[in-house]
Amino acid sequence: MAARSVIDMNGITSGTGTGTGHGGASGTGHGEVSGTGHGAASGIRYVQGDATAPRGEGVRIVAHVCNDIGGWGKGFVRAVSRRWPEPEAAYRRWHAERGENDFGLGAARFVRVGPELWVANLVGQRGIRTARSTDVPVRYEAIDAALGLLADRAAALGASVHMPRIGCGLAGGSWDRVEPLVVRRLVDRGIPVTVYDFTA
Repeated sequence: MAARSVIDMNGITSGTGTGTGHGGASGTGHGEVSGTGHGAASGIRYVQGDATAPRGEGVRIVAHVCNDIGGWGKGFVRAVSRRWPEPEAAYRRWHAERGENDFGLGAARFVRVGPELWVANLVGQRGIRTARSTDVPVRYEAIDAALGLLADRAAALGASVHMPRIGCGLAGGSWDRVEPLVVRRLVDRGIPVTVYDFTA
């Protein structure tokens, strides 16, 4: 399915699909590599810090993973909401109106929160983890599809992308499986990516 995105009058962009291709924005990440992961070998910059305070200049997109049931209130989204109210409001409206829009696994919505700053709500988690859960909620194929849309948007804006280790907190995923998706969808297209490991 071809990727598509739509922007509305409120600076909110949504899209679905499986964006492909290897062109678009140019540039590479710069700076020290810290934390764990493949670091410089992967082309991802790893730093200690808060992904809701993205480093650098120019247009930046803060990306995170959401669930597909309209739940917002635990994990990284709490940090997002403390800094900006718009992404939560957009997510809740997107879910509430899901019968008339593209909300679902693999979809993405981009919310402008500043002149050069966006938040990407990526739907990559099936439900939420409960005490009775026997399976993890992460859906790697959905994260992959949403990252394709994120790459298209970042390329169009000439933006860098900033994120925690998406899909690896409450979603229960493994960074060893998510990192290659980030590399293929973003880094291989020349989009600078910084991953933040938060320390209190």
